[in-house]
Amino acid sequence: MAATIPEQYRDLFTKKAFAHLGTVMSDGSPQVTPVWCDLDGNYIRINTAKGRVKDRNVRRNKKVALAILDPDNPYRYLAVRGEVEEITENGADAHIDLLAKKYLGKDKYPYRQPGEVRVIYRIRPEKVSSRG
Repeated sequence: MAATIPEQYRDLFTKKAFAHLGTVMSDGSPQVTPVWCDLDGNYIRINTAKGRVKDRNVRRNKKVALAILDPDNPYRYLAVRGEVEEITENGADAHIDLLAKKYLGKDKYPYRQPGEVRVIYRIRPEKVSSRG
């Protein structure tokens, strides 16, 4: 069942706030990675390169969790459990450039590797909790 990101926490997606994304390894153990993110309506979007550990994990098990701390007040946070509803390459290059602008102040993502294929995960929140 879908949950809604509370209005009073949506500002976290406009700040340079890193999300810590939790995925599940093939042996069932957790794996956590700091990631850039934004909000598209009520969906959280994460951008990564195809073939990375988190990408392999998400393709195998679409259940994820993430926490976003307010960079201005680390006691204020949003925690989300949800499911990756869509994995797409469409618009992923433009999206990583948008995130680079937000997080680095650069017009283009500067860390692209030769042959890298970018993907967007569209995460549907299922359980949301917050503090602060």
